[in-house]
Amino acid sequence: MAKEELIQFEGLVTEILPDARYRVQLDAGHEIVAYTAGKMKKNRIKTLAGDRVTIEMSPYDLEKGRLIFRHKDERPASAGAPPRGGPQRGGQFRRR
Repeated sequence: MAKEELIQFEGLVTEILPDARYRVQLDAGHEIVAYTAGKMKKNRIKTLAGDRVTIEMSPYDLEKGRLIFRHKDERPASAGAPPRGGPQRGGQFRRR
């Protein structure tokens, strides 16, 4: 007997709950509780409130889901922020 196909939805994380669970507002208007997929835990992908995510759900229970993908932020980086790694000094190295 074959497993049922999972349904994928996109939504917005509205609240972070204990035990790596999230309240997600789907684009269709429903609100569900989702947990972090194992691969996201393994690769230490952090999810914050306001992030766009993709959810997998079983057709049997449409109130719970598994958070499988966090979409990258489309906001541009601030122009006034210094580059990561500290300031560069013309290729000179610091001596001890």
